[in-house]
Amino acid sequence: MSEIETNLPGTEERIQILDKRNETAFQGGGEDRIKKHKTGSRLTARERLDVLLDPGSFVEIDRFVTHRSTNFGMEKTKTPGDGVITGYGRVNGKLVYVYSQDFTVFGGSMSRTQANKILKVMNLAKENGAPIIGLKDSGGARIQEGVEALAGYADILCANTKLSGVVPQISAIMGPCAGGAVYSPSLTDFIFMVKETSYMFVTGPDVIKTVTHEDVTKEDLGGAVTHSQKSGVAHFAAEDDKHCLLMIRELLSFLPSNNLDDPPILPTKDKPDRIEQDLNTFIPDNSKRPYDMKELITKVVDESYFLELQKHYAQNVIIGFARLNGRSVGVVANQPQVLAGCLNIEASKKAARFIRFCDSFNIPIVSFVDVPGFLPGTEQEWNGIITHGAKLLYAYSEATVPLITVITRKAYGGAYIVMSSKHLGSDVNLAFPTAEIAVMGAEGAVNIIHRGKLKEASDPAKLRGELTADYEEKFNNPYVAAELGYIDEVIEPCTLRKRLVDSLEMLKNKRQPNPAKKHGNIPL
Repeated sequence: MSEIETNLPGTEERIQILDKRNETAFQGGGEDRIKKHKTGSRLTARERLDVLLDPGSFVEIDRFVTHRSTNFGMEKTKTPGDGVITGYGRVNGKLVYVYSQDFTVFGGSMSRTQANKILKVMNLAKENGAPIIGLKDSGGARIQEGVEALAGYADILCANTKLSGVVPQISAIMGPCAGGAVYSPSLTDFIFMVKETSYMFVTGPDVIKTVTHEDVTKEDLGGAVTHSQKSGVAHFAAEDDKHCLLMIRELLSFLPSNNLDDPPILPTKDKPDRIEQDLNTFIPDNSKRPYDMKELITKVVDESYFLELQKHYAQNVIIGFARLNGRSVGVVANQPQVLAGCLNIEASKKAARFIRFCDSFNIPIVSFVDVPGFLPGTEQEWNGIITHGAKLLYAYSEATVPLITVITRKAYGGAYIVMSSKHLGSDVNLAFPTAEIAVMGAEGAVNIIHRGKLKEASDPAKLRGELTADYEEKFNNPYVAAELGYIDEVIEPCTLRKRLVDSLEMLKNKRQPNPAKKHGNIPL
């Protein structure tokens, strides 16, 4: 039986067709749009993936997907990939899933098919227990598709919520991100922004001018500096695209791949029992003098390296990642240099969310405490410090990861309770000899307790001094709390690193289930 002749191309010609299709996809919106896009230090969507991922590790998914819209002549304008590059690769050998919006294709606008591509890699991240990283650069919803584009956004937001606490979710704002697009990054764990080239806002400057008559630029309204200093929306503000992507790689080195994994342990040459003699004289003798808590942290962590988050927002509290004998730990600390280390609304929210992230992903939390109380004032009370402060209390109480607390100096009143006290479930509570654990400062306490005596005294200043000294001796020290078992040990400060390492080793197999429930009702 003779073979039937066909006009179908041969294998070699088919490969040439594939190469041509790939070339078209790699060109994105075309040479002119790419040239316009690459102003300053901006990278293309594909170049960003080259910097983020280990060389040669990226595998693209859905390269040839195109939109299905037939409105407004859209069927005549189709670009392979439809404005987003999706797939998977590796960061320092660790599997990650990624999507990178391409502004050169329809302004990176969200279509139904673009949403489907993103949802596909999000679902793969969930099923395979790997982080998902989104590089955002989009003009918003594709107007030509109407409600279909909005439905795509909504499906992604729902997926973000379902993935929360399952795998780490990271967003990098590499260009515009406005309207409904801002809510996906806000649901993720960490947000990176790029100075002068990225911005986020729900309503833009033109709408604001029309409604409220305020004149504001995109940068002032929602730029990287604004969101890293004023709103606290962004965790990191990078100098340029490359810096942003390298910071993401650095952050991932501290994180497990999913909520069932342990955090990574990296080899270190820093001795676990290193004595830091400077710490014995680090805390000022005058309890009203400030000092830099970040300097104390860097003295005890591995290689003195501390990756701080939200460093320019709510600076009275410090959060970030470090390592102790190679183990990743989350650090929460009061900063005496700012507002004397008082807790306020912004600091409470900042610390609470970080604590909940660490607890979700099995990262032990070390808290350094020097807190005189909650910041007083009508602005704080009227804006809900009660509710916001309770978020911090809730986060510590709910956490089941190893909790280690170090009281360096002041721990007064309700703030003592809130900052990972033994009463909220902290596992190891250490104190320096300089620690002051009391309801309030000695002078304030004396003014209340001995109000009558002071009024009747012939020399109230002298009596106040004597009574203050007596109160300090009785209460403003760590020993009363240690006698009651609320402090496990009063330590010589220079041995702090060793005590932290020993405590982490002792707690590495901690298992503490919370009561069975659907979920708690955190005060929001």
